[in-house]
Amino acid sequence: MPPANRTCYDAAAMEDLTPRQIVEQLDRYIVGQADAKRAVAVAIRNRWRRQQLAPEIAREVSPKNIVMIGPTGVGKTEIARRIASLTGAPFIKIEASKFTEVGYHGRDVESMIRDLLEHAISMVRAEHAEKVTESAEVAVEEQLLDLLLPGATTQVVAAGEDYDPQEAAEKREKMRDRMRQQLREGLLDDREVEINTSSKAVPVAMFANMGLDQMDPDMSKMFENLIPDQTKQRRVKIADARRLLLAEEIDRQVDRDKITAEAIERTEQTGIVFLDEIDKICASSEGSGKGPDVSRQGVQRDLLPIVEGTTVTTRHGLVNTDHILFIAAGAFHMASVSDLMPELQGRFPIRVELSALTRDDFVRILTEPSNALTAQHEALLSTEGLRVKFEKDAIEAMADLAAQVNATHENIGARRLMTIMERVFEDISFDAPEMALRGEKKLTIDAELVNRRLADVVADEDLSRFVL
Repeated sequence: MPPANRTCYDAAAMEDLTPRQIVEQLDRYIVGQADAKRAVAVAIRNRWRRQQLAPEIAREVSPKNIVMIGPTGVGKTEIARRIASLTGAPFIKIEASKFTEVGYHGRDVESMIRDLLEHAISMVRAEHAEKVTESAEVAVEEQLLDLLLPGATTQVVAAGEDYDPQEAAEKREKMRDRMRQQLREGLLDDREVEINTSSKAVPVAMFANMGLDQMDPDMSKMFENLIPDQTKQRRVKIADARRLLLAEEIDRQVDRDKITAEAIERTEQTGIVFLDEIDKICASSEGSGKGPDVSRQGVQRDLLPIVEGTTVTTRHGLVNTDHILFIAAGAFHMASVSDLMPELQGRFPIRVELSALTRDDFVRILTEPSNALTAQHEALLSTEGLRVKFEKDAIEAMADLAAQVNATHENIGARRLMTIMERVFEDISFDAPEMALRGEKKLTIDAELVNRRLADVVADEDLSRFVL
């Protein structure tokens, strides 16, 4: 088992993490919400368990889809995002309210699977590109030398009164070696060369406002095949030429078909779709059956087969959704999970409630996570030569204020801390370069400074409503 305190993971290293180890990793970034963490940890572990089964049994094991219920800013999205990052799984976050029923203007629900596959392709391609980067760099170096050497070869030939092919070849090779060394040292980066670059032409004007991924899959594939690569000659500096040629060389060396096949497999077996604001497509129990409720019900009907398990046609091939994990989330202020279609409810067997954040939670959020806001600001200002120190009373003052504003105005959870922190550091961030030049190397953030920076906003209730 990989150690639980590692900071960098890939899919191979993470595939056998226990639920307890997954929760320990989530605890490094997210405060509280133990039930939600345990639920997603078990769901991820169950995917690994299914992969250990015989194929005939594995096909019958459905993913344990989850509904997270809780107010905004309490960690629903962050839990799903961290899980995906932790496991190296393809992940997309989609707002359910953006979808419309088939026949209405808007995105259809199948587009989420196409987006998930595109993300998986990008991930797999990056992994394959990393494997061929070294050989691609060697090839690009040779291309650059070929571009630089023709003029040098002429000088070699012209310099000799009696042309000796072997001697000329030796001189040319020595010159090539010198240039290679200069290239590696960056001494030729500002010299200009002419290179040919290729790119896809823009689709015809009638589809100018539509990407290929938004067309019908068969039509997008047809246009992709019909549109030829365009070659353009450009005069650029060596530094830019190296970057452009390297991208093309990597593209030549990777196996596109293999990348696509691997991405489809990864999407089907480990993909995660986070459906945010799913409560917005609930038809309220008091709905009249007219107006927006009709479209909401239609989105649910279209979503059901995707979650239940179907085959989605994409321009890269067919994607089966049987084992994609769906995590839905919503505040459910005006509706409840029971307002979803019964069939759709049944496809989300695990339901967890996330609690609203308290003042003590805000103190922990500001101090405990590896990516705490205080640590972020300390790191940012250290680049200016300023060493920032947060006093305990400053942390408590910001936590008190966040809890107070959330209680009196709209409760936006931990996002309130970001607003407060930015307000506190507004002038400091602006003046930081000059402060460093004046020799102010250390800055202490205490409760007095916090209260002074926010006093006018807190005193004006209307202003605090908009600013905080």
